[in-house]
Amino acid sequence: MYMEKTLVLIKPDGVRRGLTSEIIRRYEAAGLSVVKRKDLVAPLSIVEKHYPMDPQYLRLIGEKTIAAGQKVKSAEDQGRKVVTWLRKFIASGPIAALVLEGEDAVARAREVTGFTDPSTAQKGTASGDLGTDSILAANQEERPVYNLIHASGSKEEAEKEIRLWFGP
Repeated sequence: MYMEKTLVLIKPDGVRRGLTSEIIRRYEAAGLSVVKRKDLVAPLSIVEKHYPMDPQYLRLIGEKTIAAGQKVKSAEDQGRKVVTWLRKFIASGPIAALVLEGEDAVARAREVTGFTDPSTAQKGTASGDLGTDSILAANQEERPVYNLIHASGSKEEAEKEIRLWFGP
């Protein structure tokens, strides 16, 4: 059995709504253990590294807007807007940063978390059951999607993000 680690951030909307314990319970029920936890207001210096202004990353973020059905001039420009909103939002209030460990932790945490857009996330996932927002509503209001959680997308991303939030 291969034990893997991943990073999960319970965003300010999840903390504000009192969902931290419920979200953690869902990961634990899926066989993941919380091995590190830090409750904090995220410093902008970390947030800017977590959500970089990298062209490839910006296109990826912008493509989620396009996939949600909104027309944009450029995926990269849309991604830049979204990342700007996200940075401000993540630093706007308390978050819970977690390192989860378990078999296939990255994939398992993503399954529990669900899709970025709560309006299309599967029922049974944290986003699908607890989320109340949508990409289209967020873009219309020029703000990030209030989707409660960030979960690392790959083993490499998890390693990088764990170092960023918890140190080497």
